[in-house]
Amino acid sequence: MLKGKKIVLGITGSIAAYKACNIIRLLVKQGAEVQVVITPAGKEFITPITLSALTQKPVVSEFFSQRDGTWHSHVALGLWADAMLVAPCTASTLGKMAHGVADNMLITTYLSMKAPVFIAPAMDLDMYAHPATQQNMQILRSFGNSIIEPQSGFLASGLEGKGRMEEPENIVRYLDDALSNIQHPSPLAHKRIMITAGPTYEKIDPVRFIGNYSSGKMGFALAEECARRGAEVTLIAGPVSLKTFHQNIHRIDVESCEEMFLAATGAYSQSDAAILCAAVADFRPDSVAKQKIKRQGDDLVVRLKPTHDIAAELGRMKTARQKLVGFALETDDEETNAQHKLKKKNLDFIVLNSLRNKGTCFQSDENQVSILSATGKKDFDKKSKSEVAQDIIDELSSLFINE
Repeated sequence: MLKGKKIVLGITGSIAAYKACNIIRLLVKQGAEVQVVITPAGKEFITPITLSALTQKPVVSEFFSQRDGTWHSHVALGLWADAMLVAPCTASTLGKMAHGVADNMLITTYLSMKAPVFIAPAMDLDMYAHPATQQNMQILRSFGNSIIEPQSGFLASGLEGKGRMEEPENIVRYLDDALSNIQHPSPLAHKRIMITAGPTYEKIDPVRFIGNYSSGKMGFALAEECARRGAEVTLIAGPVSLKTFHQNIHRIDVESCEEMFLAATGAYSQSDAAILCAAVADFRPDSVAKQKIKRQGDDLVVRLKPTHDIAAELGRMKTARQKLVGFALETDDEETNAQHKLKKKNLDFIVLNSLRNKGTCFQSDENQVSILSATGKKDFDKKSKSEVAQDIIDELSSLFINE
C-alpha cells in the first residue's frame, strides 16, 4: 500500500503534464505524501500553483528559491523519498537521465535518489521508436529503473499505443504493486510464469473455423495477478479482444492450436511455472479448403483429426524445479475426469469448473472453481474472475513456499 509513502513526482515538458494532476490525486487518496519537482519546460504546460494546491507542498523547480542564497537540496529529496516517479517523461529528459546531464533540478534529484525510480515516457511514436530513445530506455533499465509503458500487444510491430503516457490509474497501480513487493516480497517475485488464455480457431476454409466461446478473461486475470505479485509473465493468447495492463506481461498472440503449441513448448523450458487456462480445440479439420466452400447438396462432411495435447506435452517436458497447472471444464463426472487429467498430464494441481454453475465459465465475469491436487480438494464460492485468480495464484505461490 502507498499509505505513508513519500513520493517525488517529476514532471517534464509534455502535453501529458495535465495528467500529473490525476496521478497526484490518486497518490494522495491512498495516503501518500507527494513532492513535485518540475522542469522549466514543464511549467509551460501546467502551473506550479495547481500542483501545489493538490500536494499541499511548494513545487520545486529551480535550484535557488530566492535571491538570498536559499536553495533546494536535491540530496535531501533523494534521502527523503520512498520512490521517485517521472510522469510524464519526455525523450529529452530520458536522454539526460541516461547520460547524467544534470542541468535542472529534476535530473539532479534523480541522480541523488536512493529509492526506486519509475519512469512513464510520453512522446510521439516516431520519437519513441527512434534507436536513440530505445537505447536510452535500455540504459535506464540497466540502472535498475522501471519503465512504465502502455501495454496492448495487438500489432505485430508491438508499437500500438507506444509513446503516449500510460494512464494515471495504471501508473499508480504499478507503483503500488512494485513498492508492496519490495516491502513484502512475494514467492512469485522474479519467477517466470507462462500462461495460455482464450480459445483457438481451427480453419475450415478462409472464412470459417472451429472454435469455442472462451473470452480469455480468466487467463488474463491470472496474468495480471501474477505480474502484480512480481512475476515475469509470458501470456500466450488466442484470438480475443482483451488488453493487458501490467508492465511485466509479455504477450504472444496466436490463433490455432498449432501456433499455441509451438509458443507454449518454446516458452516453458525457460519458465518456472505454467498455467494452462486456454480452451484449446481438441480437433481440427483434416484439410483446409483454399477457397470458401460453397453451399451445395444437402450436407457437408468435415473430417477432423486431433490437435496437439499441449498439457500432455508440457507434462512430459516438466522438470523437478517446474510447476504445471491445468484447467478442466466438465459437464459430467467432473471430479473423476479432473482427477484423471491431473495424474495423466503430470500436473501439480488442476482448476475444475463446470457448465452446471450458471453465470460462470464462458463470457462471464464470474467463476466458481474447485482446486484438486494430490493432497485433496478445495472448493471456492462464486466470485469475480479477478478474485478467483487470487485464489489460484495463492495456491501456486504455496508450491514455491513449500520448496
